[in-house]
Amino acid sequence: MNQFATSIKKFLVSEDGPTAVEYAVMLALIVIVCLTAIQAIGTNASGKFQASADALK
Repeated sequence: MNQFATSIKKFLVSEDGPTAVEYAVMLALIVIVCLTAIQAIGTNASGKFQASADALK
């Protein structure tokens, strides 16, 4: 357990900690943008398919 605490302290003191946090924030933003784009495309496609279905009736 002591070895684990020591490794956590080294990680927090080193420059890798802030870099990992920056990458995590960038990844979160990219995921949010992708999910928003997928939702917009899905809504648009659903509207087009519904318009086609209504035209066939």
